[in-house]
Amino acid sequence: MFGMSVFQSVLERLKSEDEIEEPAPAKAMPVAAPYPPAFDSAFAAESIGLASFGTVERAYLDAAFVEPPPPPVMPDYLNRTSLADVAEELALVDSETQMTLAAKRRAFAALNHPDRLPAAFRANATVRMKLANMLIDEAAKQMRAITPAP
Repeated sequence: MFGMSVFQSVLERLKSEDEIEEPAPAKAMPVAAPYPPAFDSAFAAESIGLASFGTVERAYLDAAFVEPPPPPVMPDYLNRTSLADVAEELALVDSETQMTLAAKRRAFAALNHPDRLPAAFRANATVRMKLANMLIDEAAKQMRAITPAP
């Protein structure tokens, strides 16, 4: 192992593990070539001194061809960015208290806060949060104006 690069030592270790294990009968490779047409896998195997990749090839193929997850779909409620829509969702009434306003703010933020949503949805979420905060702050301000000081 001395005098070899880390990559070479890993390949040697994998090769020795393949030799220890009883080789299973070779399975037919998938029809689709794992490499671009210009890449000759036999040349690659010869260039690093392996007759076949074995564990290395399986690990590469398992990791290289993973399909990316589908892009997220924006929920319908995030498209409702008008003041009237947000006010309707908050359903503020004259009998609100500081506690109910705080609870409504937290519940709204749990669904709409931009930090909790994918980047593609953050612009709409930011608009909705600004409107909700503005409406709740205004309701709290009006409540303080009506309530007499102790």
